[in-house]
Amino acid sequence: MGPYVASLGRLVARAGASIVALALPPRCPGCGTPVAADHRFCASCWAGLHLIGPPWCAGCNLPFDYDRGQGAMCGPCLADPPRHAGVRAAVAYGAVARQLALQLKYGRRIGIADTMAARIAVVVPPGLDLLVPVPLHRWRLWSRGFNQAGLIGDALHRRCGVAHDPFALVRRRQTIVLRGLGSRGRRRAVSGAFAVPDRSRVAGKAIGLVDDVYTTGSTTAACTRALIAAGAASVTILCWARVIADDTPGD
Repeated sequence: MGPYVASLGRLVARAGASIVALALPPRCPGCGTPVAADHRFCASCWAGLHLIGPPWCAGCNLPFDYDRGQGAMCGPCLADPPRHAGVRAAVAYGAVARQLALQLKYGRRIGIADTMAARIAVVVPPGLDLLVPVPLHRWRLWSRGFNQAGLIGDALHRRCGVAHDPFALVRRRQTIVLRGLGSRGRRRAVSGAFAVPDRSRVAGKAIGLVDDVYTTGSTTAACTRALIAAGAASVTILCWARVIADDTPGD
């Protein structure tokens, strides 16, 4: 009876899953069109995503239009080399990428974090020791109920096997909206906003700093300074979307 019951149980489970799939088919995370599997995009939304990969700047991973040779850097990195070890973004910021970011952050569709992580995992560099999300201030976390960067970090941990510590970095004070501020104003707004409460959690480690959208880099630069000051060996930015053009949202 044992094997028979187990076999019958598997059949019932598969039947139940099929019924659920018919009633609630997987949908494109961009527009809601039914698709073949979870975390897949319809043809239209997939065409609207600009995947980022080489050739790119050796300093910040800004994509180049053509291969400029090994070690080539963009103008801003030549003028002011970043302290981070690169910005690994899955896609360029655009209409579809923005829609997913908004649905995760404000639409409370937390499953989209795994959709994002599936694409970010493709560009995660080898050798990372720890994933650390860009933190929210405790009042923002309380009002929203979750940290979207933390959800992405947890999904990346499950996909890549890199350890995830959502409490290694904290935001000590709330910061104003950075949209509309100049570069100096952005730096001033986030200066001293982040801290590492326990240096032993990051000391000597190659950190993957996780966020949803990378715009001007002011916030991640402040996080990077705090992590490096606490002894981190390196900090690589990992994010869903990166703004390439100047039509940017707030950071």
